[in-house]
Amino acid sequence: MLIERHNAILELARQMGRVSVDDLARRFDVSPQTIRKDLNELCDRRLLARTHGGALLSSGIENVGYEARRIISSKEKADIGESVAALIPDNASIFINIGTTTEAVAQALLQHRGLMVITNNINVASLMRGYTQIEVVIAGGVLRHSDGGIVGEAAVDFMRQFKVDFAVIGSSAIDPDGSLLDYDYREVKVTKTIMDNARHVILAADSTKFERTAPVRVAHLSQVDTFVTDHCPNPGFVQIAAEAEVELIQTGRQDAEKPAHDQR
Repeated sequence: MLIERHNAILELARQMGRVSVDDLARRFDVSPQTIRKDLNELCDRRLLARTHGGALLSSGIENVGYEARRIISSKEKADIGESVAALIPDNASIFINIGTTTEAVAQALLQHRGLMVITNNINVASLMRGYTQIEVVIAGGVLRHSDGGIVGEAAVDFMRQFKVDFAVIGSSAIDPDGSLLDYDYREVKVTKTIMDNARHVILAADSTKFERTAPVRVAHLSQVDTFVTDHCPNPGFVQIAAEAEVELIQTGRQDAEKPAHDQR
């Protein structure tokens, strides 16, 4: 049986997506060692997944809530957004799909001019609505109330009408073998169509995605052209990227340089 504190920790993880040892120790007025033991027990039961300094909600079938995803690694996502935006010139056509990291890319693109953005993400469309230098085209389909994503066959058919310069996609989880994973098969169909109809595919995902799993395979890393992340913790994954000739940009590396082909 879980003790009362364990249930409280799980509820916090459901709300926030992740919890830290220091914050939990202060909240429950216990030692960090006690919290580490709690987290280890919850991880042994596969209810949480251990991370450096804390733990993530562990679910292979259900994503963390949208508001929690916005909070997780928000600074890292903003940095990723800026780096992706630096790869995209003015007067380009772009797919942007569902996700809080792709929304950070949309935020970083607001000062570009002459963009045509096709999206199945209501949050992206709302963010760009007031910027008249950007033409926004939004897909039709089934609205996913949890995060404002538009999914389903109607969205797939809509995306097939276009052939664009860039696709900016996210991923709910990244497997060590290079598989890009998601939770909703309806969203995966849209993402695959987006990838098939773009000349250059950019994967934007923060490093917490390496700590998670999901049941639906979207694609393999070798099917993207550029991967932008804050940090790639798996040397084997770096090797996969190199062998597939995928450009890997790690925004969290102190020696990382801005792309030479920033055309803004």
